[in-house]
Amino acid sequence: MTKADLIDSVANKTELPRQRAEEIVNGVFDDIIGALKNGDKVNISGFGTFSISHRKARTGRNPKTGETIQIASSRAAKFKPGKTLKESLG
Repeated sequence: MTKADLIDSVANKTELPRQRAEEIVNGVFDDIIGALKNGDKVNISGFGTFSISHRKARTGRNPKTGETIQIASSRAAKFKPGKTLKESLG
């Protein structure tokens, strides 16, 4: 399912114009992204939790040349599915 498919699904289920459904979907995504940028967790009951994972700086190797390189620290989004979602998948 793509974002466009999700927008179409919301529009059909709510009988809203597609443009309004797109605003709603984008608004939800913007709120999730904003919370993660602030370091907050986003817990959607029955679905799962979005959080930020911190990766420390480390030394790596360029696989082509074998040269040692420094990999900078970074933050990444991670998702942990909730119990209801896990159970619904089998």
